[in-house]
Amino acid sequence: MSTFEFSTGFTAGGRIPVRRIADGRAREKFVVSGVITATDLSSMARGPAFKCTLDDGSGQLDLLFVGRTAIAGLSVDVRCSAEGTASVEAGRLVMWNPLYRLGDPASAIEVVPSPPFEPAVSRRVVATATDVDFEPDIDLEPDIDLEPEVDFESSPAFQPGAGDSPRAGDSRETKDLVEAAGHFRVYLGAAPGVGKTVAMLDEAQRRRRRGADIVIGLVESHGRPVTRSLTTGLEVVPRRHVDYRGTALSEMDLDAVLERRPKVVLVDELAHTNVPGSGRHEKRWQDVVALLEAGIDVITTVNIQHLESIADAVERITGAKVRERVPDWVVRRADQIELVDSSPEQLRRRMLHGNIYPPERVPQALGKFFRADNLTALRELALRFVADETEEELLEFLRRSRSDVVWETSERIMVGVTASSGSDAVVRRASRIAARLKAELHVVHVKGGDTAVRSDAERLDKRRQVAIDVGATWHEIDGEDPVEALINFARREQITQLVIGSSQRSRWQQLTGGGSIVRRLSHRAAEAGLDMHIIARMDENT
Repeated sequence: MSTFEFSTGFTAGGRIPVRRIADGRAREKFVVSGVITATDLSSMARGPAFKCTLDDGSGQLDLLFVGRTAIAGLSVDVRCSAEGTASVEAGRLVMWNPLYRLGDPASAIEVVPSPPFEPAVSRRVVATATDVDFEPDIDLEPDIDLEPEVDFESSPAFQPGAGDSPRAGDSRETKDLVEAAGHFRVYLGAAPGVGKTVAMLDEAQRRRRRGADIVIGLVESHGRPVTRSLTTGLEVVPRRHVDYRGTALSEMDLDAVLERRPKVVLVDELAHTNVPGSGRHEKRWQDVVALLEAGIDVITTVNIQHLESIADAVERITGAKVRERVPDWVVRRADQIELVDSSPEQLRRRMLHGNIYPPERVPQALGKFFRADNLTALRELALRFVADETEEELLEFLRRSRSDVVWETSERIMVGVTASSGSDAVVRRASRIAARLKAELHVVHVKGGDTAVRSDAERLDKRRQVAIDVGATWHEIDGEDPVEALINFARREQITQLVIGSSQRSRWQQLTGGGSIVRRLSHRAAEAGLDMHIIARMDENT
């Protein structure tokens, strides 16, 4: 969890973080200062990524900002300080979406300190009443397909210089001194209808009564009177209206919120896909990241099925396609996660009372997504996710209080991927294994052993993006024999467990091509003392 407080007193679990690039390794905390020597715009599966190369005299580190095409002030020959955790990409140290400041870091901290966030108990399970209307955040039969069909690289909203700075009209002094990050709170729901938006609005009303500068960027009431009543007295930033395929729709006006610049903003339904042409970003979570980077605190809501590492498991459990997804790192970035919980029986009663869907849709929902077994499984996934986050905080406390004891995990997991169909599901499954073991996860692609990469680089780019979204470290290595290349990597990186997908080769291909790669890898892994998991591949649209 990030604290979003960038300071010279920063420590990594009681240990001094790396302060020279040359001393750094993957998954280590960095607090470094240097000069930007190069900038570049990269194309990724889910949009652009702005890259800066930072040089501190001892080495170089790439700063990658997903979903951004340009950032005001980050240019060649500018001094910059960055804070975050590094990974290794193609042999180079990379820091994804770091905290950063421009100019002299000491003066920046003195001029613009990070504002304190309102104290609260993190990851509190919120009990919800049974007589309150709750709004859904899933549409089982959407009338309009909002999956974008636009080229984001050529779209004016994503062109460098098209208003991508945190706030229009910021002074030159502010841009040069600081990029303060806002604080982030997530209300996580086990399923639609548990009451995330109601819980968020309750908190907003409490803050308003205490005099907090809080506004509604976007809240979805779905026509529920109780939800609408909870917005009374809260300032609402007008939405941006857009015509999409002949239908009038509205979205949060990101630029208007940035111009208003409140202390706190409410942004409902984090996983939502924005209507094409409604703003600068494809996804609402990208709008939230922009607000945080502008120093605005954000309170948001999301359901467990929308997390990238969990979505495919939810699809198998419920049979419902999860089209809208949020990278795990976005939710894990939150300062506070509160689980809004409800028993399956209680949730189904709310459905029957008409508190979630209109009456005509209730029978279908109860017989499909809202079956008791589905809701039980979703609740288990949500509880496990929150428990994992709570355990991370416990480990950090133990590291601080018992600095003489090594509390780090000894498990390091590697998953081998190719450009073939089904690899995404293998990566997501491996990430869940790693999360439960508190293990590092490395996703490895052997370039010389996968000829499909040469003809379909787009698929490989998607694999890389999924790895980043679930919080893994991506590696591309050379090797004519993929089996030996993976084993050598495992030995070099002290990997303890290996995860691969089941073989897609026919028996004839195995006989004529030197046998099954899975079988050979299993044999070599046993010789190297590696535990091995073979995950069934699933068909997917790539």
